[in-house]
Amino acid sequence: MRLEIGNKVAVLDDVLKGIIIKIDGKNISMQTEDGMILTFLASELVKIEKDQFELSKFSDINHQLLKEKIASQPTKKSAFKKEKNEVIFEVDLHINQLVNSTKGMDNYDMLNLQLDTAKQKIEFAISKRIPKMVFIHGVGEGVLKSELMNLLQKYPVKFYDASYKKYGLGATEVAFYQNVNY
Repeated sequence: MRLEIGNKVAVLDDVLKGIIIKIDGKNISMQTEDGMILTFLASELVKIEKDQFELSKFSDINHQLLKEKIASQPTKKSAFKKEKNEVIFEVDLHINQLVNSTKGMDNYDMLNLQLDTAKQKIEFAISKRIPKMVFIHGVGEGVLKSELMNLLQKYPVKFYDASYKKYGLGATEVAFYQNVNY
C-alpha cells in the first residue's frame, strides 16, 4: 500500500482519520477532520478507500445505485459449483462476536484479535480442505477489511466481495486452492 499526499487515512490504534498533507520519509503528517495536524509512521496508518456515507448507500438492497452496481458486475464462471445444500464456513469478525467485553481494549488490541482470529480460521480451513469461507467484517471505515485483504494475500487463496444480496458490502468470500502444498 503506497500512501500519497491527498489520501484519506485512518490511524490503526486510535479513532482518528484525516487527509495526508506531507510525507517526510517514513513520517507522514495528516490533517484531521478537526483541522489538527498530526504526524505518524507509515506503518501506523491505513488508507481509506471509500467514506462511510459513500458505502452506506449500498447497505439498502433496494437502492438504485446498488442495483446498478450488481447489474454492471461481469458474470464470472466459478471454479466451485454451488449446490442447494452447500455449506459455507462463515466467520463473523465483529468484535462483539469474539469477546464478551471490550473493556480495557483499545482499537489496536481489537484489530489484532480480529486478525488473529481470521488467521486461525484460514489455517483451519486449509488444513481441513474447506473449499470456501466468508469473513463478515462489516462496512465501517474499511480498516479491518483492508488489513484482512493484506492477510489473505499471504495465502494460496482467491478472495472477492461476498454476495451483496446476503451480506451487503460487509463480507469477503475466500476460495481456497486445494492442490497447493502449504
